[in-house]
Amino acid sequence: MTAGHGDLSDPARLRICLTLYRGNMYSGGQGIYLYYLARELDLLGHDVHVVAGPPLPRLPEGVSLHEIHNHRFFEYHTKPLRDHGPGILLNPANAYELLVTRVGVFPEAISFSLRAYHYLSRLTRSGQSFDIIHDNQTLGYGTALMKTLHVPVVATIHHPLAIDRAAHLRQVSKFNHQLGAILFYPLLMHRLVQRAMDLVITDSQAASAQVQEHVGVPPDRMRVVYLGVDTEVFHPRPHVPKRANTVIFVGTTEDRKKGFFFMVQALAILRRDRDLRLIVVDKPLDELWSAPDMIDRHHVADSIEFTGRLSYEELAERYCSAEIAVVASTYEGFGLPAVEAAACGLPVVSTDGGSLPEVVADGETGIVVPARDPRSLAAGIARLLDDPDLRTRMGSAGRRRVESRFTWRRAAEGTVAVYREAMAMRRARRPR
Repeated sequence: MTAGHGDLSDPARLRICLTLYRGNMYSGGQGIYLYYLARELDLLGHDVHVVAGPPLPRLPEGVSLHEIHNHRFFEYHTKPLRDHGPGILLNPANAYELLVTRVGVFPEAISFSLRAYHYLSRLTRSGQSFDIIHDNQTLGYGTALMKTLHVPVVATIHHPLAIDRAAHLRQVSKFNHQLGAILFYPLLMHRLVQRAMDLVITDSQAASAQVQEHVGVPPDRMRVVYLGVDTEVFHPRPHVPKRANTVIFVGTTEDRKKGFFFMVQALAILRRDRDLRLIVVDKPLDELWSAPDMIDRHHVADSIEFTGRLSYEELAERYCSAEIAVVASTYEGFGLPAVEAAACGLPVVSTDGGSLPEVVADGETGIVVPARDPRSLAAGIARLLDDPDLRTRMGSAGRRRVESRFTWRRAAEGTVAVYREAMAMRRARRPR
């Protein structure tokens, strides 16, 4: 392990434990959050430790990684048994994971949280305690047990799983698939575990309202800390030539919440009277199952390009080569693509789904239209394509807005304020 920055005896320096069951940045937005929050907390001078499961995160120098191993039965099925032998099932956690994955349950949040709790218990007994434990939307039963370590525990809930489950159920019609969607999302566990958290952080006011409604967190325990973007990577690049009439869409097209279906419909409308190119940053088309059918039904295949996975540098260049970014989501807890695009000086056409009106300033940094309305989406895109001066003004305003509101340094500072509040609350509850 590498040491963090600063003086270990400094009372302002916190010893922070961040937990996440899948730590890698490419496992989703939670991994991105973990990486940048850890980086900025370290740069602020705190002693940062990450307790994570595979796929493991790439962490900045100065941040210590503690691996919580699992065999990932949900993905690999019985392969770990062939690789390591049936003896691994003598471990109750391994046996549990293999059993429940056979009926479609995703076990990693529960099993990771319990393993992490036992690991942190051993560290505490050896004198390596923390000032704060910060869970990143695991909310497993072991997360609640961490309160027995006499350390404040806060959790970030980016958005409630009830929204994911509802979107999943809208995608499937067969009973067994519907049952699988119900079993996959541990809604009850989240509602129970949140009660043990000292404070709960969300990414936006919209996410806060949804978490209160669906997870049952009372308003007095909710704190909003906006996410950030890496402005050293996502920035205007004047040397990158613009591709005329090019629009970029960044998101998982298989996720109904991302609104790709409505993006395709809007593209079909726009193509009636103009030449338009849509760049989609997602897996290659031949690795997707619903997007090809949507595209074929609306006869827009020759107007769409799928990039496959990109590095951050490549993604930033793609943003800068486009004229407009579109976020068609029906719901976002924050909306990182909208902020990434704005950081690159790109105007954004966004829906009003979830937090997006908090991120995109309508009429200033972009155009906000009703969610699930492809005609309004098409009209917003057409307005910006037809007005280059408006695109320039909105793009410049978007960059300024990002620099003033949506940086990871601001996110880390806001998060530390929540940590100190939770610590003060715990001190106030101690018997005098």
